[in-house]
Amino acid sequence: MTSDEPLLFQPLRLRELELKNRIVISPMCQHAAEAGHATPWHLVHLGKFALGGAGLILTESTAVDPRGRIGTADLGLWKDSQIAPLKAVVDFVHENGAAIGVQLAHAGRKSGSQPLWEGGAALSEPRLAADGEPWERLGPSALAAGPGWTAPTALDAEGIAQVVQRFVEATVRAEAAGFDVVELHFGHGYLIASFLSPNSNVRNDEWGGDFAGRMRLALEVARKVRAAWPQGKPVFCRLSAVDGSTGGWSLEDSIVLSRELAGCGVDVIDCSSGGLTEETRALPVPRGLGFQVPFSERIRHEARIKTQAVGMIVDALQAEAVLADGKADLIALGREALFDPYWAHHAALSLGVDPGYARWPVRHGVWLAKRAPGLARARAQAADALIHNLG
Repeated sequence: MTSDEPLLFQPLRLRELELKNRIVISPMCQHAAEAGHATPWHLVHLGKFALGGAGLILTESTAVDPRGRIGTADLGLWKDSQIAPLKAVVDFVHENGAAIGVQLAHAGRKSGSQPLWEGGAALSEPRLAADGEPWERLGPSALAAGPGWTAPTALDAEGIAQVVQRFVEATVRAEAAGFDVVELHFGHGYLIASFLSPNSNVRNDEWGGDFAGRMRLALEVARKVRAAWPQGKPVFCRLSAVDGSTGGWSLEDSIVLSRELAGCGVDVIDCSSGGLTEETRALPVPRGLGFQVPFSERIRHEARIKTQAVGMIVDALQAEAVLADGKADLIALGREALFDPYWAHHAALSLGVDPGYARWPVRHGVWLAKRAPGLARARAQAADALIHNLG
């Protein structure tokens, strides 16, 4: 590195994509789509993060199969008509200086749940049957995700091949929409994660049994998606570094899988955790500031692949320390970005990177720069008055 800027604001090149900074907006379910199509909500929700200065914005979990939606109003890329509404979002993000990726997912045995604001519980069979799009909970074995969930249909070889093909077809549509990154969702107890864990995959064929068999679907999807995705564009993979179940998928397992994924052409591991046997909203890992950063650090160093840290990263100094200490290559924000969509610009100010507001959208920055001298004087006067009054 030759730049004097903080690492958080140094560019990162991934294949032919150069991110302007290391700040990523993490996927966050919005449950605002209409039959899988993006709506004005998504344009505003994702577009504001481009205005806010993030280098890369990831969509919410985007279903490759209507049977595999998390909720009834998830985004989708299972049919061609869903391309154009997403392209409108992609174009806006590009026009405002950011890159954008799509997270492709199949919820598997955790398909069909309420939005968090309705409780987040599994939808009942009658509720699934009443939906306008087809539903079917699928998994490696006929083991339910937990209380309130019905047992999934165990996929046969033909069904597994169809799942792989769905990921490939959605990848082709993602390219047509103009996305810069594809992220494969292999975490949180969804379909691919359920194949990885010995607590949800009790098969004894080539798609289960030993460790290699349980990894097989993840690696097959990664290879096929990499082949279908332009070679100049990166592929990310979100893993639950630990799946949150006793005797389940471990961090050591994730390190091995990450090495294999790197061999398949995956460029970045997005390091999350938990979710195998609990509802989507639960994460059975103790929470605290940067609570998932140790997963990113271990995978980065031991699998020798770039990583993205996520989880209770809330301010610029904390984020910069994660990068400076070699614990991640990218910093992802979720709920903190909801709290402050302009987090990246505020982080730049706090680190002394952009005192003149030049990196803000010009329609915003020019007014903030014009206000800055008067605001500084007013604050200084208020501070002097406070000192005088206290004296």
